[in-house]
Amino acid sequence: MMRIAVMVAVLAAAVCGCKPAEAPQAATPDTAATPSASSTPVDTPRVGASDFGTLPDGRTVQKYTLDNGRGLTAVILTYGGIIQSLIVPDRDGKRDDVVLGYDTLEDYLKDGASINTNFGALIGRYANRIAKGTFSLDGKTYRIPTNNNGNALHGGPQGFATRLWEATPAADGAPSVALHYRSVDGEMGFPGNLDVTVVYTLETDGLKLDYRATTDKPTVLNLTSHAYFNLAGAGAESVLDHTVQINASQYTQVDAELIPTGELVAVEGTPLDFRTPTTLGARIHQDYPALKYAEPRQGGYDFNWVLDKAGADTPAVVVEEPTSGRTMSVYTTEPGMQLYTANSIDRIEGGKGGKTYLHWGALALEAQHFPDSPNHPDFPSTRLDPGQTYTQTTVYRFGVAR
Repeated sequence: MMRIAVMVAVLAAAVCGCKPAEAPQAATPDTAATPSASSTPVDTPRVGASDFGTLPDGRTVQKYTLDNGRGLTAVILTYGGIIQSLIVPDRDGKRDDVVLGYDTLEDYLKDGASINTNFGALIGRYANRIAKGTFSLDGKTYRIPTNNNGNALHGGPQGFATRLWEATPAADGAPSVALHYRSVDGEMGFPGNLDVTVVYTLETDGLKLDYRATTDKPTVLNLTSHAYFNLAGAGAESVLDHTVQINASQYTQVDAELIPTGELVAVEGTPLDFRTPTTLGARIHQDYPALKYAEPRQGGYDFNWVLDKAGADTPAVVVEEPTSGRTMSVYTTEPGMQLYTANSIDRIEGGKGGKTYLHWGALALEAQHFPDSPNHPDFPSTRLDPGQTYTQTTVYRFGVAR
């Protein structure tokens, strides 16, 4: 793995199929201004809350500012569970926001009604694609509204990224907030009343997401976070100079609509081989069919890698940005990782701080089960039954290369 000065501790809690922990009790929210990259970090960990805007139906969206007292600050929105800001120091101590997004709720709503980037959002009920928006469970066929070339992407047009979540900040003031959402039976065509809780915790050197979900009917579930990262700072021109290492020797082969064929293909000898540190731009322009499926004009990445090992001990992905020296190591309990190079973004003006977001201006790393798993019985199952608890832990840990 790449040289990292601040390296990784193990996950704080192992993931199991046990009963989910009780959510922390509510604390009285603080008034918290949105932090800027130039703001001085607080000395002690804290969580604060304030209003972010009002939805068209009159409901209030809140933002929760998490600060670990060691230079990391995150802002989480109750709308879509969005990671609106994540401020990280570089090798010289300079702090920058490393995730793409917007300064106002209005801009997020406009995005969702047009280009639909899902900047920073929680994705569900089913992350990635379901072919033709159709799957069968126990002999019954379910149909999800399609929103991507005749397929269902990220749970359909009104997935979890568009929902208002209920927040419970940590009672002891620790930099943690739990978001809960109940997805009712039949929402976006999925069966079962589903209760989902995602706990965001800012640790010493990173942001941890703990997911828990239960259902009252057999269903399918695949959750992820769709944060867009640029370790040079959100709004920097390109991530093609970022060095990436993925702990995976196979990927799920896809057709021209990015639907898995069912075959797991070795990455060796292909532009998808990131087993050793490789810049994103090194092979993105190669004449390789999958790259053109993801971005027909110039090539791009939008694929699921089959992780060789998932869990606390081995990072699934390590990313390094050369100028700032920032590194990010992603740990997950999920079997797959989607690397997406923001291929659908041509030019977005009016990003945070008035910045412009460009083509290949970020990468998303989406920990997940495989795309279209309900239609591929040989893939790891995404079925969730009553009495079972869906669990996932994914951690983004930051450091600097010297």
